[in-house]
Amino acid sequence: MNTSRSRQGGIAMIEVLVALLIFMLGVLGLVGLQGSMTRAQTESKFRADAAYLASEAIGRMWSNLSSVASYDGSGCASVARCKEWQDKVTATLPQGTGAVTLDAASGDATVTVSWTSPGGETHKYVTSTTVAKAGT
Repeated sequence: MNTSRSRQGGIAMIEVLVALLIFMLGVLGLVGLQGSMTRAQTESKFRADAAYLASEAIGRMWSNLSSVASYDGSGCASVARCKEWQDKVTATLPQGTGAVTLDAASGDATVTVSWTSPGGETHKYVTSTTVAKAGT
């Protein structure tokens, strides 16, 4: 009779250990999921910031049509509003850079915002529009 009780006690201990193992795997799965969600949220925020900053650059060009040709390429730093924008890109995004390419003949502008995520991946957001005075 004594042997039967000790066997039942051993089986109960195994059941408890299996239940703990299943619980721990569930907790580890939730921790992994939380990490993935945090990473995805961070990347999403960077993409939204890049889109906003590119739109802001276009808005700055529209509000400064008399100097819009100065926004092109490396000359952008010579325009105070464009330099402020580039500084804002650098401050907002990790290793962020902003560049504007302008076709003076057609008025087509391309704004490129690049950044490197904490994981080391380089990302780029590019948008294009036409910035020209009416009738040109």
